[in-house]
Amino acid sequence: MVEIHIIEKRPRGRPQLRCDDDTKSVIIEAADVQFRENGYAAASINAIAQSAGVSTKTLYRLFPTKADLFSSIVSDRISRFFVALDQSTLATMDVRQGLERLLTAYGMLTMSDDTVDMMRLVIAESDRFPELATSFYEKAIVRSNAFMENWLTTQCERGLIRLEDPHMASGMLRGMMIMEPQRAAILRQLPAPNIAEINRRARICAEVFLKGCQV
Repeated sequence: MVEIHIIEKRPRGRPQLRCDDDTKSVIIEAADVQFRENGYAAASINAIAQSAGVSTKTLYRLFPTKADLFSSIVSDRISRFFVALDQSTLATMDVRQGLERLLTAYGMLTMSDDTVDMMRLVIAESDRFPELATSFYEKAIVRSNAFMENWLTTQCERGLIRLEDPHMASGMLRGMMIMEPQRAAILRQLPAPNIAEINRRARICAEVFLKGCQV
């Protein structure tokens, strides 16, 4: 019997390279691990580049400073919050369902292990690196509060709730949802709540909030 060996032909030319957006995602993921494991100051750009499988030249082209990397990590995380909400579905829900969904998504974002680690990093290193606090405040807190404020304003315009100050109400609502359990997790006094606990807290918070403002 004659054995026939099929030789696969490789395509000519250079292998396909990743686009910049894909490369950024890989670098952000590698940087997130480095920052969480080693802290911001001790995180090595060379180690991040090596873990991401890129050259330091490529990394610096896409992220000129370490601060840019951290800011991108925060932006990436908050973007997942907006994606998880599915705004088209949120708009079709009644006010109670919508609020519970909004609070659940916010709770899952802010009380995840990744976010708790990031909060510890910001608290520990923002005195030396104030850009960390600025990035976290602007990219995470301000943006998430604005989204919740806009949702509350829309419900007011629909005549479903009545609020004197939707901006202030948004801050109070966020605090009611996450302050106690998130603080306990950051201080390592309790584990971060699981999905069932977050769902239950969102339901109770929505009920308490709506009792005070529903028309």
